[in-house]
Amino acid sequence: MIFDLDGTLIDSRLDLAHSVNATRAHLGLGPITNEEVYRYVGHGAPELIRRSLGGFGGDAAVVAGTGYFLDYYREHVLDCTTLFPGVKEAVERLHAAGRKMAVLTNKPEAMSRTIVKGLGLGDFFIRVYGGESLPERKPHPLGVETLMREASASLMYTVMVGDSSVDVITARNAGIPCCAVTYGFQPETLADPVPDVLFDRMEQVAEWILSRE
Repeated sequence: MIFDLDGTLIDSRLDLAHSVNATRAHLGLGPITNEEVYRYVGHGAPELIRRSLGGFGGDAAVVAGTGYFLDYYREHVLDCTTLFPGVKEAVERLHAAGRKMAVLTNKPEAMSRTIVKGLGLGDFFIRVYGGESLPERKPHPLGVETLMREASASLMYTVMVGDSSVDVITARNAGIPCCAVTYGFQPETLADPVPDVLFDRMEQVAEWILSRE
């Protein structure tokens, strides 16, 4: 089982929004709404900052802004971030049933590991790969393929769990099913492409996985 992080396992919206607006303030810009920030999450920090700046300052501002954002966010990754309801219970149940689980996110790996460990999930995942862990990031299939190889898992017994079209496309590119959750950051993107299954709670995801014997 390969999980996305933001919007799937963790609700990091406020910390991301605060960090984006701190970056905008650093560059002399006013804040944007939290909801606007949430729409930009999922493609990695440089793209998040590029979209959040709305063309201000060109590539130089994106580079400077990304550096500031990462430094600021690194210090605030667990200020407001929490697990979504039912996530820990579902992960514990899957782990007890012997399922191998990993995290594949476009967030930087060190931050991702800090969050996963800080929220009590560090012992459940065989790997936590971030956007810079491999030469390609989601939606490229390399992350999925690497995790499958490391877990000695086949296409038939691997599934991607996410909350946006990025995760669905990643799964399609890798040739595996995608199970998506509706409570994430970008549920509207799940209309196209459509995931194989869609659930409202992580407990339902665990039940579905364990019923696929």
